[in-house]
Amino acid sequence: MNRRSFVSSGAAAIAPVRAPGAAARPNIVLLHCHDLGRHLGCYGVPTAESPNLDRFAAQGVLFERNFCTAPQCSPSRASIYTGRYPHSNGVMGLTHGDFAWDLRPEDRHLGQILKQAGYATAGVGVIHETHSGPGRCGLDEYAPPARAQEMADAAIASLARLARLRDKPFYLQAGCVEPHRLRGAQPHTDLGFLGTAIPPYAARGVWVPAYLKDTPGTRTELAELQGAVRHMDSQMGRVLQAVGELGLEQNTLVIFTTDHGIAMPRAKCSVYEPGLQTAFILRRPSRQGWHGGVRHKVLVSNIDYLPTILDAAGVPVPPNVQGRSLAPLLDGRAYQPREAIFGEMTYHDYYDPRRSVRTATHKLIVNFSSAPAFMDPSQSWRPRSDTVEPPNHATAYHPLVELYDLVHDPWELKNVAGDAKYSGALAELRNRLRQHMEETRDPLLDGPVPYPMHQRAVGWVRGA
Repeated sequence: MNRRSFVSSGAAAIAPVRAPGAAARPNIVLLHCHDLGRHLGCYGVPTAESPNLDRFAAQGVLFERNFCTAPQCSPSRASIYTGRYPHSNGVMGLTHGDFAWDLRPEDRHLGQILKQAGYATAGVGVIHETHSGPGRCGLDEYAPPARAQEMADAAIASLARLARLRDKPFYLQAGCVEPHRLRGAQPHTDLGFLGTAIPPYAARGVWVPAYLKDTPGTRTELAELQGAVRHMDSQMGRVLQAVGELGLEQNTLVIFTTDHGIAMPRAKCSVYEPGLQTAFILRRPSRQGWHGGVRHKVLVSNIDYLPTILDAAGVPVPPNVQGRSLAPLLDGRAYQPREAIFGEMTYHDYYDPRRSVRTATHKLIVNFSSAPAFMDPSQSWRPRSDTVEPPNHATAYHPLVELYDLVHDPWELKNVAGDAKYSGALAELRNRLRQHMEETRDPLLDGPVPYPMHQRAVGWVRGA
């Protein structure tokens, strides 16, 4: 049901009453935002103002090397909620409007799995992992506000109601738009990070990552981004505070994450590191190893969230899930770390099929089209920020193969695919990628991937 009547509520005023048996299974709160990457103080960005999420990290567990499967909103979220790669779950592009990508019927959403296991389920704000709406996500109820402040209001109201359940644990997913780029006061203007209500933030200065040119335009945009991050952090802080005030903290697994990298050139919409690196922080005080300011350095993919959550809930993991549970790592039991992380992009604004694999030391990117060197995520007619490489993106296009030495070149500025010194690394990563694509039945191995609108257009032309 669509709970559009959700209103802001004072969380501390409602005392939860829980059945004795309910404590055996944790409540689950999954908080997420758009386009954040790792742009937080707790991830080492010195000029970011993110005290609430930094505090949450100090209380919980932070994964330093977490990556999304795809540097775009819908494919990445579909991976989070199914534990499967985008080319496996069917969401190889955006789900809204005429983009119309959707989950395969046989793929179950996390909300569906938990609902079947006896959880009360609810959602607030951003749902971008399916074309079919909140019903496809197994949610008993859903409140649509997606801007950060309104999302926090609705999430707090939902938590207050869920805290009063007597017979079952609950699952709540709540997501906000910020720090995604927003429309300003004039509809014809380019998109920045502030919209009409968020001020920029540069009280600590502006940190310019090395893949961007340090120009006035770049600094202006990053100050705007920092303002949007600061605003998002304050609203997530309100939700985190409500979890404590409602007496839910001890037996609730709270997760904070994002979909992909920041909406700057060569980050979002690219399989370079700034596009795939994402924040992942969790906390469950009642379980040893799941709290206490722990930081893990192992390679983690966001397809690992779902099996980890299901392990925590004592729910069997579906056999088609491609992620691996982090519960053994968190519990201090035997855990086999990932040796490689796989990334992909097929469609976003246009067809730009790319596949990547990275180990602790090297990164391979294979480009399946001669599209521009990177897809511009600025949503602006004249972007204000420029990249170091390529120096002129308007005339640069994909090479067939890219190889980067992440130890000496962490920002991937020098393609060494043609350097004989790296022939061994190139061969190893090519074999890893081929095996991955074959085992997961990546459709790119069979030819170009058709677009949903193509099927509709063919039907229209034929009069169907």
